[in-house]
Amino acid sequence: MTTLPSLESDLRRRLTGVRGLLLDMDGVLVLRNALIAGAVEALAALDAASIPYLLATNTSIVGRGTLSLELSRAGLSIPADRIVSAASAAAAYTGRQFAGRPIYVLVAPDARAEFDGRLLLSHDEAAQPGARAAAVVVGDAGDEFTPRNVQTAFTLLRGGARFVAMHKNRWWLTPAGVMLDSGAYVAALEFGMQRRALVTGKPSRVFFGEGLRLLDAMLGAGSGAAGPAARLAPAEVAMVGDDLWNDIRGAQKAGLRGVFVRSGKHGDVELTRAASERGGGPPDAVAPSIVEVVAALTG
Repeated sequence: MTTLPSLESDLRRRLTGVRGLLLDMDGVLVLRNALIAGAVEALAALDAASIPYLLATNTSIVGRGTLSLELSRAGLSIPADRIVSAASAAAAYTGRQFAGRPIYVLVAPDARAEFDGRLLLSHDEAAQPGARAAAVVVGDAGDEFTPRNVQTAFTLLRGGARFVAMHKNRWWLTPAGVMLDSGAYVAALEFGMQRRALVTGKPSRVFFGEGLRLLDAMLGAGSGAAGPAARLAPAEVAMVGDDLWNDIRGAQKAGLRGVFVRSGKHGDVELTRAASERGGGPPDAVAPSIVEVVAALTG
């Protein structure tokens, strides 16, 4: 088995061939709403080196426009079109699969902006007797997680709607502490339906596929190229994250490289457990923070 020290040695060699990055937000760029030291400079170095990157987050309680604004207030300048979120991936997926058909989206109001132009059922419309939807999409709904709305989602699923979950995160870190995430509601609906939701956020292939599509678009726009020559192979993209399951293992299963940073929620205990689990394995590289990853790519 690969040892922890070897995973942290010769980071530059381990990142050879990487041409694009997906960067987790919490634990990589910010932690408990505070900037991680060196994050701003690291992004500036990527821009200077013309290495395309996207913020890749399971945040689904706000749309990318609001998230971009919040990040700018915190000191990070990341345009909305350089973000792929669990919500935006769900919107892209359902837009392809259920174009022109009604869907019920149980998510906080701000995140509904990702579905602009789509045929969305309101809570009242979805709760009407005989209502039908092509899909039910569940994300971070906050106060929208009322008993009535959860029951509406269940009724529509029983009526034949496809079940789409933005993610299945158990909990997340906030300034107020550890908070229950929307995965609990997804799990309850799965239990009632006795079938699994299709997940569009990390660690799903849908999410990482959307990230690759957006990186390809950035690379093509920047070079003026089009077609296969402008495309990134999955192995040419590294997911940089602090979550060994959602970020690292999810990326690796999708064919990307997984680079674990120690600046967030997981440490050596989780690293050892993830590497030794059945179907698991070590990250492709380990670094103290995004600073060292970018230095290895641009130095």
